[in-house]
Amino acid sequence: PFPAEKAMVCFGNMFIELPKAKTREMLRQDQEELDKEINNLRKELRVKVNRLYEAQGKPELKGFNLNPMSAEEMKLINRILEG
Repeated sequence: PFPAEKAMVCFGNMFIELPKAKTREMLRQDQEELDKEINNLRKELRVKVNRLYEAQGKPELKGFNLNPMSAEEMKLINRILEG
């Protein structure tokens, strides 16, 4: 058992004990960075796939420019479906 105000975090192949608040903030920042990178890669992929289809003489994919629903939108949809 670890003290309530500390958390064990794995960096590579070693574990470090850090304050929970610091750990939470580090994870939040990492997740924000990953979300930005994922969104950029999705945008780039759409452009590249459209260029590929254009080069092959195929029509543009339909529905390929759709965006995923946000967590808030999913909550609203689930609330509607549940009644």
